Amino acid sequence: MSKQVPTVPIYGIPFSKMSMDETVSYLTEAIEQKRQTHVITANPIMVMSAVESQDYYKMMRKAELIVPDGAGVVWAANYVGTPVTERVTGFDLLHRLMQEGEKRRWTAYLLGTSQEVIEAAAEKLQLQYPQVRIVGYRDGYFGPDQDAEVVEAIRQAAPDLLFVARGAETQEPWIAKYKKQLGVPFIMGVGGSFDIVAGKLKRAPMLFQKLRLEWFYRLLQEPKRLPRMLVLPKFVVKVVRDKENVKKPRPTA
Repeated sequence: MSKQVPTVPIYGIPFSKMSMDETVSYLTEAIEQKRQTHVITANPIMVMSAVESQDYYKMMRKAELIVPDGAGVVWAANYVGTPVTERVTGFDLLHRLMQEGEKRRWTAYLLGTSQEVIEAAAEKLQLQYPQVRIVGYRDGYFGPDQDAEVVEAIRQAAPDLLFVARGAETQEPWIAKYKKQLGVPFIMGVGGSFDIVAGKLKRAPMLFQKLRLEWFYRLLQEPKRLPRMLVLPKFVVKVVRDKENVKKPRPTA
């Protein structure tokens, strides 16, 4: 049986307090035991979606593990007096699990983004981690009418790891809806990580990461993200205003 993950609740979302190393160790054990784990790498935008939508909130609560990807989440946990150990970013977690997969001969499937990006990402990851067999990939441009076919293709490939990069609105709900049918031990939404792996986007330099300004660097590369980014100051204001209530339980009914 899996050990209990220490968490801090932020608006009812249980964020893991484990460090990156502890997270990798926990997930490695789960994958080896074929214990299905849907990991959400959550940021303030997702928390605000969960605050505003009961459906999104319920969907997030179904994930087996929620890690603090966004710097804003790390700040909020600290601000309300129950800090998490550190940021656990989806991009770094993807690479750490591929490193584990090298030792354990895991298999992986990549789903999402454009055909060009997913092909380039698959090729680069296969070169970087030759002992991890990439057993399939496909782009993320498919509608609900093709869901069954996509799920069946992944089931047939039977990977140990499934990384999904689709739009923010569809990525996690899609995983939550189909995870039982997919039957994959480990599933994680990775947002823009394939774009960085493929070389389409650059990752923020270490200085931006240390200053917790990765979001700003991403915005400089993709100005179209501005409307989404405007949620960040709203989140900060909300946490400051609600300081005493941020950690209060929230009904799931």
